[in-house]
Amino acid sequence: CVASRQASCGAGCIPIPWLCDGEQQCPDGTDEQCGCECCCVPSVCGAKKVQCPGTHHCIPHWELCDRHQDCEDGWDEEGCPQQPCLPGQWQCRNRVCIMAEWKCNGIDNCGDSSDEDICAPCPSGMVRCDEGKCILESLMCNDEDDCLDGTDEPSTCGELRSAAGHSHGGPGRGAGSWDSPVTNYLPAYSCQVCSAHVDIRSGDLYWLAFLHLSCPRTHVLCRDGTECVDQEYMCDGEKDCADGSDEDGCAQLCDTPGRSHSSYPCGLSACLNASLVCDGRQDCADGSDEGGNCSVPCQRSCTHLCYPSPQGPRCWCDLGYRLAEDGLSCVDIDECTEPGEGACSQTCLNAPGSYSCGCLPGYLLEPDGRVCKLTGPEPMMLVAVQSEVLSYGLRSGREEVLLATDKDRVVFSLDYDLVERKVFWMDLTTESIRWQDLASGKKGTLVKGVRSDCVAVDWLGRNLYWTDGAAGQVLATRLGAAWRGIPEYTVVMDGDLDQPHSLVLQPLAGLLYWSEVGSHPRLMEATMDGSRRRVLLAQGLGWPTALALDLPTWRIFWLDEKLGSIGSARLDGTSVKVLQLSWVQSPFAAAVCEGQLYWSERKAWSVQQVDKASGKNRTVLLKRHGQPHGLQVPTWGSPKPCTNGCAKSNGGCAQLCLPNP
Repeated sequence: CVASRQASCGAGCIPIPWLCDGEQQCPDGTDEQCGCECCCVPSVCGAKKVQCPGTHHCIPHWELCDRHQDCEDGWDEEGCPQQPCLPGQWQCRNRVCIMAEWKCNGIDNCGDSSDEDICAPCPSGMVRCDEGKCILESLMCNDEDDCLDGTDEPSTCGELRSAAGHSHGGPGRGAGSWDSPVTNYLPAYSCQVCSAHVDIRSGDLYWLAFLHLSCPRTHVLCRDGTECVDQEYMCDGEKDCADGSDEDGCAQLCDTPGRSHSSYPCGLSACLNASLVCDGRQDCADGSDEGGNCSVPCQRSCTHLCYPSPQGPRCWCDLGYRLAEDGLSCVDIDECTEPGEGACSQTCLNAPGSYSCGCLPGYLLEPDGRVCKLTGPEPMMLVAVQSEVLSYGLRSGREEVLLATDKDRVVFSLDYDLVERKVFWMDLTTESIRWQDLASGKKGTLVKGVRSDCVAVDWLGRNLYWTDGAAGQVLATRLGAAWRGIPEYTVVMDGDLDQPHSLVLQPLAGLLYWSEVGSHPRLMEATMDGSRRRVLLAQGLGWPTALALDLPTWRIFWLDEKLGSIGSARLDGTSVKVLQLSWVQSPFAAAVCEGQLYWSERKAWSVQQVDKASGKNRTVLLKRHGQPHGLQVPTWGSPKPCTNGCAKSNGGCAQLCLPNP
């Protein structure tokens, strides 16, 4: 055995972290005989550390073979394998393996910044913290410690705010000195966007001028040039630009054929109900709704209504209809198929001039007649933050620690078994998938010696699936499996998978969905036995790192780390909708419940939510001192007919049953 990393175990070897961990790996039980010299960690260091020979210096066991000399004589790096991570991976200082291409991408993927410490200067638009990681310039002096050591919030931030309040200067000033330190003011500049930041190393104040702000193809520049808003937010009745320019000029759409309401344009900024036009009272601020040809009688052959207007008689339509291209007739609006946010949160039934919303079993229609809410107990969100798993009430906001592991361990991806009320999670430190019964507190290990980006529970077929991005595999094992020293799992899919990452299941239908983040990113679907694979989406993707199913609306959602976007599509790959949102930076896991999309944001150390249809109303629900990873909102899913063949008597199988509906 390799003395620095392994211990003898009968005729074989086991990793040092498996010693005295409460679970017997060796046939003779010597790995749990913690009083003997051969198997226990030296008492001077405690149960979770190892002692550098000949010294009193103790190091965590995960610092062994991390390519960083922690013992003075380098003992912790002796006899280590040349490639502790799989091909295509890179090992962090904390022994975590990440995809090699994630190194030096300006994001702390390791969790200890070691993938950024050894890099060249940060990418354009980013600065490096003293601790090593890169952050966006825009995060400087925002009253939040985005650097772990707080170096993005130096004392000179006060000078920045003071300078912003006393800026002066002329349009020609500063054109050749954008990198000059500013001592007592921010020079004015004839630019669309002016911003300032503090140099972390020196504390000097700098200002930057950007002559043109470039918006993505799907966005529109606000008039003041300070921000971009999604095209879908234009003329939606809400001011999304700080200057309100996304709602200016919308009145010209008031009487356009195809508009859903009978309205009249007041000048250039507002629409007035047609019934208020030519009523003898000035309802428009500029009085444009009165006078002119208001006295001309209505003699047009309108299908519904004819109203007088200052421009002469006009045809209008009742609510639920729109004016046709001929300007006379009205056609029904099918609210159930209208693009945009949708009239109903779940089921929708159109009727002439109207529509009605319905809810699936287990949901109740809210008084607004549109939104469906879950009945029964309050829906709870489970989220992994460092070594803990928390529960968060989605209505009450109540937080509770459900389980806590050792401080030097990281709870990575997680999922929940609705039947037995168990939490399953990936433990990066011990390279194992572990579980805990929330009712009894009993703990156990499902499988060891695995690396996984994502785990997912098939609560109906009683299996657990996981992805291995480096190996390009999707694997599975029985939920009732017990670790006996020999791995008991099967490879479900292998071969042509290009770095599979996030994974979600649809147990009732016997289907699984996963994302691939390799050179050709895509979203995929297959039956749970790995057959009948098909590409769901292969265009417009960067790094779709977080997936979530919304079965009541039959859609799949994803968050894209590279493109900074939230996307969704129907489960047949149609009706694709993408919103680019600046606050999507480093998403890890996602979940959908009712009308909200939730996700864990590693870069901001927070859990956030937005309206799943519009991307608006962003709220930070949790922010802890530690990176959040796995996230789930356990629900029973859609009440569609069950086609999971393993749901009854394990499909007649003696061991592992994989559904093939």
